Amino acid sequence: MSFDSYEHRARPGAPGAPILFTFHGTGGDENQFFDFASRLVPGATIISPRGDVAEHGAARFFRRKAEGVYDLDDLARATKRMSEFVEANRDRYESSTVLGLGFSNGANILANVMIERPGLFEAGVLMHPLIPFTPSARTTGEKAHVLITAGERDPICPVPQTQALADYLRAAGDEVTLEWHASGHEIRPNEIEAIKTFLAPYGARGE
Repeated sequence: MSFDSYEHRARPGAPGAPILFTFHGTGGDENQFFDFASRLVPGATIISPRGDVAEHGAARFFRRKAEGVYDLDDLARATKRMSEFVEANRDRYESSTVLGLGFSNGANILANVMIERPGLFEAGVLMHPLIPFTPSARTTGEKAHVLITAGERDPICPVPQTQALADYLRAAGDEVTLEWHASGHEIRPNEIEAIKTFLAPYGARGE
């Protein structure tokens, strides 16, 4: 799969710097987190793909059958395609470290890539993810750093399923931080601060 298999925006970083991929929510596009990501990890290469699936005109990364009911065959397709896209861009920019940040549907594709391809991402920010199934047990030893941010009253991503994802990743050996707020599916200021703190050590690598 080519480095340009998805429509995307790219900002090349310093040679050997980290590469940060951003994944938009349903109805977003490659611009949603591009500038934000550029400020989060100075010197990094930034890659922001646009989802290749349309739901009533809204871009997504994989199909669903209903709210919270995923088309698992299409999720598998999208996970494979995205993994290859990430690898191709990592190699193209000779990046030292692969980082990811996603919101909602973007967090879901990032989470599933991290589940199915452990070791590809060193660190991932999952904002309001929903994995409404029990992933297979990890059989490899690769570990990742994960920040999950979520709302305690999120009608789309219920607290028990958020906690189940965190528990699964911890059981697999990942270092997981959970950041909650008292509201719903929107991104709140404490999430932004948690993301800045989480990614700050990687910015130093690109200087």
